[in-house]
Amino acid sequence: MSTLITRDELKAAIDAGTVTVVDALGGDYHAKQHLPGALPLAPAEADARAADLLPDRGAAIVTYCANPACANSTQVAGRLTALGYTNVRTYREGIQDWTAAGLPTESL
Repeated sequence: MSTLITRDELKAAIDAGTVTVVDALGGDYHAKQHLPGALPLAPAEADARAADLLPDRGAAIVTYCANPACANSTQVAGRLTALGYTNVRTYREGIQDWTAAGLPTESL
């Protein structure tokens, strides 16, 4: 299991530009609404797309999905770790928590 990150820690890292955020829902969910600057990477795509999408295996990466009941974020974090990424954390509460706190999102 990956290390968890809180909403406040994630917001501070996004604001500081010190983290790459990965939307583990991907696809239409990502297009409709995602955390600022988040890159789409669903579990089924992780092995094929990780190296191109996330070239720095030592970079700070945070995965998230919908809410604590959604397993996508932990699945993607696990795959990234298995692929050699060394600084992966998970925002378990997901986009539902983020938007409930009134924080900004983006869409395509």
